[in-house]
Amino acid sequence: MRAITRTAYGAPETIRLAERAMPVPSEKEVLVRVRSAGVDAGTWHLVTGQPYLMRLFGFGLRAPRDPGLGLAFSGQVVEIGTAVTRVSVGDDVMGSAAGAFAEYLVAPEASVRPIPQGLDHTQAAALPISAVTALEAVRAAHVARGDRVLVLGAGGGVGHFAVQIAVAAGATVTGVCSAAKMEFVHSLGATDVIDYRTTDATALDRQWDVIIDTAGNRPLRMLRRILTRRGTLILVGGEHGGALLGGMERGLAAMVTGIFTRQKLRMLVSRENPADYEAVTALVDDGSIVPRIDRTFPLSEAAAAIESMRSGSVRGKVVLEV
Repeated sequence: MRAITRTAYGAPETIRLAERAMPVPSEKEVLVRVRSAGVDAGTWHLVTGQPYLMRLFGFGLRAPRDPGLGLAFSGQVVEIGTAVTRVSVGDDVMGSAAGAFAEYLVAPEASVRPIPQGLDHTQAAALPISAVTALEAVRAAHVARGDRVLVLGAGGGVGHFAVQIAVAAGATVTGVCSAAKMEFVHSLGATDVIDYRTTDATALDRQWDVIIDTAGNRPLRMLRRILTRRGTLILVGGEHGGALLGGMERGLAAMVTGIFTRQKLRMLVSRENPADYEAVTALVDDGSIVPRIDRTFPLSEAAAAIESMRSGSVRGKVVLEV
């Protein structure tokens, strides 16, 4: 089969499309013919090996331990292990498993779920990482009807889902994005949209009950200034920091600062799981969220897809067609 591989950390152009052996499912795994794969911020980190701290978490110190790339996928089951009972050959499924940037992958039966009715494989591949992360962020903030919610990075992969999920919860949502994405963010249900290039949301004389920061580059003290006294700040990952910590220091500072304030300051560590796939599917089924796909790329152009996602110009998601 064809798969995206790499042997060293580096820029996206260092990855290659190569021939690899077809994986074989164990008794509790399924073999999936991948149709689409989501391109997420985590992919860039795995390609570059930054921040360096992540290398201590089992990804490989000097070189990648796993040559494959990609996590979120959708596709069709072509083989099942002897102990698999919930999935059948021919089922259209989505999930998260290592090596999604390939023609085939194996995944534990427990980590795949049927794709939502009405979605194609391209749309379904956008859900397992980005939509689940957004759901967990909104849930962690306990967003409720009437809450004022500010979403930073509202036009991106996680952000565009966070806006929709918060709106579905009954919140009044303000989105922050570039001018080019303002109409797009309005279409997601945001009541107000701020162009970050002309207006600094943290300098406004306004406060929000919940701030979900998917952009990852605003100082903690500035975000706290526009958060209500008992409000909740959710930091989704860390970006634009140094090569060592990559912005994770902001999340660590939030955890410590939160001990001494009534504001709830949390760093979200997303954990994809089948229960959340089902919750996301329910939101799709009732029309609360719609995956928005900005661009698709063929598997052979995975490097360009990663660069496109990283550019910040994408409205919604970038997906590989396999």
